[in-house]
Amino acid sequence: MDKVIYKKESYEIVGCCFEVFNQLGPGHKEKTYQRALEVLFNEKNIKHISQFSIPIKINNKQIGRCYFDFLIDGKIVLELKVGDHFHRRDIEQIHSYLKSNNILLGILVNFTSNGAYFRRVLNIE
Repeated sequence: MDKVIYKKESYEIVGCCFEVFNQLGPGHKEKTYQRALEVLFNEKNIKHISQFSIPIKINNKQIGRCYFDFLIDGKIVLELKVGDHFHRRDIEQIHSYLKSNNILLGILVNFTSNGAYFRRVLNIE
């Protein structure tokens, strides 16, 4: 039996991303898509924090910060990109966010000239 982590929430999040693309179309900056998603999340009562940052620490000393485009319901990282395809660094970035913050699921969304595409990234080790 396949178990999809946060299936309902993922469906809602990705649906909002598709809705944003369908309304705005291609060619906008990442920030524009992010603001549009925030409007939809608020309208649909999806709990979220945008532009959320948390410290990266080693031996209790802060060495940097992680910046999430969205933290949904305290358990899903949503990262937005604009371009024609996902890059390896995008996937590595979201995976490091998940790992360093003990979060199970990240969703990477790329707004392209042909539509919005997504990839689920799991933190399972």
